[in-house]
Amino acid sequence: MDIKSREDAITYAKKHNIDIGNVSEKKIYSRDRNIWHISHEGGELEELANRPNENMFVLSKSPKDSPDKETEITINFESGVPVGINGKKMNGPELLGFLNKVGGENGIGRADIVENRLVGMKSHGVYETPGGTILYSALQELRMITLDKDSLRMIDNISTIYADLVYNGKYFIHVRQSLEVFIKDLMKYATGSIKLVLYKGNIIIAGRESKYSLYNENLASFTTGDLYNHKDAQGFINLFGLQVGIESKVHKNKS
Repeated sequence: MDIKSREDAITYAKKHNIDIGNVSEKKIYSRDRNIWHISHEGGELEELANRPNENMFVLSKSPKDSPDKETEITINFESGVPVGINGKKMNGPELLGFLNKVGGENGIGRADIVENRLVGMKSHGVYETPGGTILYSALQELRMITLDKDSLRMIDNISTIYADLVYNGKYFIHVRQSLEVFIKDLMKYATGSIKLVLYKGNIIIAGRESKYSLYNENLASFTTGDLYNHKDAQGFINLFGLQVGIESKVHKNKS
């Protein structure tokens, strides 16, 4: 076949009565859509200086056209998995469908990205992921209150490796599967609810609850409680600063 461009492909489809939906010379985007999101490439997006046309978007309103009022939702999680909205149990497809709808109506989830392909070239795409953006924000807050500092750092490091493996088509290899087992165990206490306010493209955290929350009000309070004695700080500072003090003296004496 001598098809060398999307224009050639459209011409061929018209000639042979092949249904290609609403794709045309004016809407010449390459689109991939699934339960999670929709991506757009091609057309005016191939020129980085161009702003995407508003009529390109499918799942989301422009923030300026979204409602001039707040939308409040609460996402319920069990062991890091979203299981319901506002206390109502939902399976994955139902939950994503709801969040994509309410998020899109409030201008949530647009991302304009230049990315590095596996083969080395850079590409430009615009993504609409209303539900995924909302879920990510909620999960980050749930992790923050239920995971310790070291676990959070481990999650951040592993997430990059995990994402690269999936992006590069290595979903079914053993290391990816092993990482998922580890992450699931790490997230077993990430159960709770995160309240969010959606408003004109913004996601505002409005509340956090978990029976496994590591946040202790007595420790965090500016009022001295029974669990923390400010005098303990002196010994901690002396020990924590020991290495810095020794290094400073050595460098000063040798200079």
